[in-house]
Amino acid sequence: MNYIDNNSKGFTLIELLVVIAIIGTLASVVLASLNTARDKARDATRLAGIHQIQRALQLYWLENDGNYPQENSSNGSWEDSTEDGGDFLDELVDGGYLPSAILDPINASNFKYSYYVYGAGSYACPSNRGQFYVLGARDMESSGRPHPLSPGWSCPSRNWQNEFDWVTGNFEN
Repeated sequence: MNYIDNNSKGFTLIELLVVIAIIGTLASVVLASLNTARDKARDATRLAGIHQIQRALQLYWLENDGNYPQENSSNGSWEDSTEDGGDFLDELVDGGYLPSAILDPINASNFKYSYYVYGAGSYACPSNRGQFYVLGARDMESSGRPHPLSPGWSCPSRNWQNEFDWVTGNFEN
């Protein structure tokens, strides 16, 4: 005799679909959180790298008669870490100021460190302070522009904080 036992313990199709939908939602929330954590980790690496470059520039300055490495960009403007490590990074490595070239975790397109040395008096900065360098990082992933920890750098007629997420600079004198 065939009959259906209405008291059997089992899941209906609707119950299974609800559970699958809940698991899918939770998985997407976890993945989104994981991506945010990755962005923050890359930004922490960027900040550590740029601070290490900044310290290396200061050591270079101390040992080279108050001069910073001159930019020697192949494109005639800013040196970027995407240019074979960037000549300024190579000079810091060759001089023993850095153990190896510090590169952005992505180091492509806009994700790079940029460096430029301006002549004394550029952009109405005080000419008696001498040349100055500007060092910056673009496209921080976990913050807007500017990054809250960016010290910023500006002269009376130019503010580099508008061009970078994190930027600093220093005069030779």
